[in-house]
Amino acid sequence: MSAHLLHLETAATLETVEDILTAMDGFAEQQNWPPKLAFTARLVVEELAMNVASYGSDDPAKPPDIEITVDSEPDFLRIDIKDTGRPFDPKDAPDPDINASIEDRRIGGLGHYFVDEMTDEMVYRREDDKNHITLTIYRI
Repeated sequence: MSAHLLHLETAATLETVEDILTAMDGFAEQQNWPPKLAFTARLVVEELAMNVASYGSDDPAKPPDIEITVDSEPDFLRIDIKDTGRPFDPKDAPDPDINASIEDRRIGGLGHYFVDEMTDEMVYRREDDKNHITLTIYRI
């Protein structure tokens, strides 16, 4: 595997999300990412992995599998996340009302909004009974 790639495969549980984030932190350090890039990449991976772990399966004894590949290139960072959880396109989630008061906001929905806002591109597809999300963050 190339030195600029990180590839992880595991069951998506709340415990394994911590392992994923530890691997992300180590990879960011190895690749010498600027702090803002490391923070953004970690946050979007955490949000999406936590959603797969929390909502991907109705049966806690059978968590979905998750596969994460991070490609650290000089001009961009590409994060591919595949999971065997229930179909979910983040673009189908309703936009949160960020101007509403805390009391009037519905619970949930901010995570996908932030992922979309913090990345330059987000592409979803359902293929081979898996969710595929590709995120791109440009290093401009």
